[in-house]
Amino acid sequence: MPKLILVRHGQSQWNLENRFTGWWDVDLTEQGVAEATAAGTLLREKGVLPTRAFTSLQTRAIKTLHLALEAAGRLWIPETKDWRLNERHYGGLTGLDKQETREKHGDEQVHIWRRSFDVPPPPLEAGSAYDLASDPRYAGIPIPNTESLKLTIERVLPYWEAAILPVLASGETVIISAHGNSLRALVKHLSGISDEDITGLEIPTGQPIIYDFDDAMVPGERYYLKDA
Repeated sequence: MPKLILVRHGQSQWNLENRFTGWWDVDLTEQGVAEATAAGTLLREKGVLPTRAFTSLQTRAIKTLHLALEAAGRLWIPETKDWRLNERHYGGLTGLDKQETREKHGDEQVHIWRRSFDVPPPPLEAGSAYDLASDPRYAGIPIPNTESLKLTIERVLPYWEAAILPVLASGETVIISAHGNSLRALVKHLSGISDEDITGLEIPTGQPIIYDFDDAMVPGERYYLKDA
């Protein structure tokens, strides 16, 4: 039975500082390292051992993957990194303190930017401190200047269909180490969650989510591995 493991990266430095992160590359905190390691330990203890791995191009997700795989004794498995698993791009909000942004723009507007399905934040200005145009990892990649969850889904799902689902269908146990919004995009699709309801779904850091697929590649109900 093919099995899919979803892990949101452990706490990052900007999670801790309550800042909008998006595509900006931020490292894990000590707590984030501990969360990633604990995720891998749980995989080992439950006997859910991945055979193929996918992650984004962002340090916090890559490190979470490696720490989890090391703790699970699976650091040797093949892994693929792709920008389409990156976090949602927060545009002009990137780097801003969330509380200060609420005070400046109001709770309602910030809630719309953060939680609406299809309203993106203001675009990131070219040449700003968080412009990634010169980042070598994105050479030749169409870097967005802002994204809603809807736009994030529009890049995540084609990649899922083309690159990840065929691997899963071949019988592999796949782990995806990614981000709150790229994983929400997948969960929305796999669990059939409506545009309205997905806005309320939180993906906790460092907690493996499992989908078991049947022979027809239909996913069962998602569950947290800690509850299995």
